[in-house]
Amino acid sequence: MKLYRFLTGPDDSAFCHRVTAALNAGWELHGGPTLTYNQDSGKTYAGQAVVKDVPGQDYTPDIKLSDF
Repeated sequence: MKLYRFLTGPDDSAFCHRVTAALNAGWELHGGPTLTYNQDSGKTYAGQAVVKDVPGQDYTPDIKLSDF
């Protein structure tokens, strides 16, 4: 099965660590990152899609993606 996740959060080191942890767990970047600015809060938010192939397993909607 092929899994997809979209990681989001404030553009800070914690977000970078979440993406790094996913990469080290076997996920791969899918496309480039996205950034958006919230004028009300004055914060920039980042997003990054990641994908992972998991051979020998079938997808079901109750899968917890972060377990992979």
